[in-house]
Amino acid sequence: MNFKDYIRVIHDYPQPGIRFKDITTLLQNGPAYRAAIEAMKAAVEHLEIDVVAGPEARGFVIGAPLAISLGVGFVPVRKPGKLPFETVQASYDLEYGNDSLAIHKDAIKPGQRVLIADDLLATGGTIATTINLIRQLGGEVVGTSFLIELGYLPGREKLGSGFEINSLITY
Repeated sequence: MNFKDYIRVIHDYPQPGIRFKDITTLLQNGPAYRAAIEAMKAAVEHLEIDVVAGPEARGFVIGAPLAISLGVGFVPVRKPGKLPFETVQASYDLEYGNDSLAIHKDAIKPGQRVLIADDLLATGGTIATTINLIRQLGGEVVGTSFLIELGYLPGREKLGSGFEINSLITY
């Protein structure tokens, strides 16, 4: 299946010069969505994953079904103030400002093998911060899995090494 056929490209969104990759068209198509999750599963199932973590919000729509498919749990990584229990958090830089992410202190057990899943790898800031949070809790990041990777941006380099980086679609 050519998954790019299910991705809508919107020109000049959210600002001029950007070609936004809209995954909602893939998500709306049940067979394509299922096939994408199954293809992502096939690329990572050899990693002996204990849990999948996904940053909000589109990391939830990729990570949760991937976790179900793998037969493991899912851990949401959210903006500060959105999780009800004690958290650890970390900040990261954006192109114009900064942002933060948080995870429950008890979400990852020391030594757990974690796969991070998200819809898009672009500059890598969100995923690098998620990696940092998981490592703070003693988890071992064994891989990342993305529906889309923007290969013309430095996201892959920002993530570092020591684990697999998998992308279903590359632009």
